[in-house]
Amino acid sequence: MQGGDFPGQSRPAREEPRLRESHEVKVAPQRDFRPDLKSDSLALALLGAASAVARVRGGSALPQALSAVFGAYDATPQARGAIQDIAYRTMRQLGRSETLLGLMTSKAPEPPMLGGLLCAALSLLDTPEGQAAPYEAFTVVDQAVSAAAAHPDFAHAKAMVNAVLRRFLREREALVEQALREPLARFNYPQWWIDTMRAAYPHEWEAVLAAGNVHPPLTLRVNRRKTDVAAYLDTLNDAGLQAEQVGLTAVRLAHAVNVAQIPGFADGVVSVQDAGAQLAAPLLDLRDGMRVLDACAAPGGKSGHILETADVQLTSVDTDAARLARVGDNLGRLGLDATLLAADAGSRDWWDGRQYDRILADVPCTASGIVRRHPDIRWLRRKSDTSQLATLSSKILDNLWQMLLPDGKLLFVTCSLWPQESEAQAAAFAARHDAVRLDAPGQLLPLGGAGQDHDGLFYALFQKKAA
Repeated sequence: MQGGDFPGQSRPAREEPRLRESHEVKVAPQRDFRPDLKSDSLALALLGAASAVARVRGGSALPQALSAVFGAYDATPQARGAIQDIAYRTMRQLGRSETLLGLMTSKAPEPPMLGGLLCAALSLLDTPEGQAAPYEAFTVVDQAVSAAAAHPDFAHAKAMVNAVLRRFLREREALVEQALREPLARFNYPQWWIDTMRAAYPHEWEAVLAAGNVHPPLTLRVNRRKTDVAAYLDTLNDAGLQAEQVGLTAVRLAHAVNVAQIPGFADGVVSVQDAGAQLAAPLLDLRDGMRVLDACAAPGGKSGHILETADVQLTSVDTDAARLARVGDNLGRLGLDATLLAADAGSRDWWDGRQYDRILADVPCTASGIVRRHPDIRWLRRKSDTSQLATLSSKILDNLWQMLLPDGKLLFVTCSLWPQESEAQAAAFAARHDAVRLDAPGQLLPLGGAGQDHDGLFYALFQKKAA
């Protein structure tokens, strides 16, 4: 799994809803119903976000949920942007919004899309401290009521939507004060996630949780084959974009923009990649002519960085053929080539028997370290997923170790914050194989701030002893 992407090895599990369940007979929801609303209206954006939230609560990852909504609504680019923005905002505040709904309603709104609509509207009304509200309160209420009225499943509930949202505006201070007594509302994570974080990082846990609720920065990787960081910073400055160097080849923009507005992106001069993820290629200690394996490679950020670093023979493997196609697309934009194999890194069916000089193992995990980029993860994961994914990753690492040459190096990477998937996994692996552990960053915590504004990644580097 590529750091920064939601793993798709198994169907995500849903966290139990905060609100009390209704026991009424339910009909199948019409999530794909196309509402008769203006394409540029806030009502359409709210309804689209509500549908995405309901799909996540049903077990879908947010990117797939949004893709389904965009298709069903035949959404314009402007509508897509608005729906996506509200959906991500809602996911980051879902614990707080659902707690508030529990205080203002006698039972869980049905169907789930109605609850999603109320949560989406609350996320626009109940903005985090220090942030400006994106819309006027009366506009949000009016458009939420219009959204409800436009959908056949809950048009009858438009008066309820109006009443709940207006009550929140009248009693906001008291309601928020009461809601924030609950950890779910205070931190916007399930209780098991909060407990696990506190146990793993007793001093930093609150800062890490807070960082996961903040919109991530846009960080670029400068292609050293085409330019250098200093020259590219000048290019950005000429284009009116403020940025700073935050790593060997990493540049962080002061304000995120669409990739179409990034100078040189289409020509492969830069790629979008988190600063923490850009540590992988340098740690591999690459030299021209080496045979290198990037296991679990999609969507290809680290594969591209490897090929920008040295002239190596790269094989990129991923179990998902569709995601592997993105590796090819990314390498094509960079003007680079690799052997792409749709295969399981935990098996040897695809391996030609020739060992590699270097192996990058960015293994499947709970993705708890990239929750700021994928805020739905916290609501999809269960505590038991950690053990299951650690077992799968252990199998992959053991298999890949057999493919490494003596004196070769394997870099174990995971975008998890849970020690069971990171340090405990690394220590157990070293003991099983008598592997030499070399210097590597270990656990990187996403604490925010200028020097730590990166994802939560773990790095362990191993060398195989000569025979």
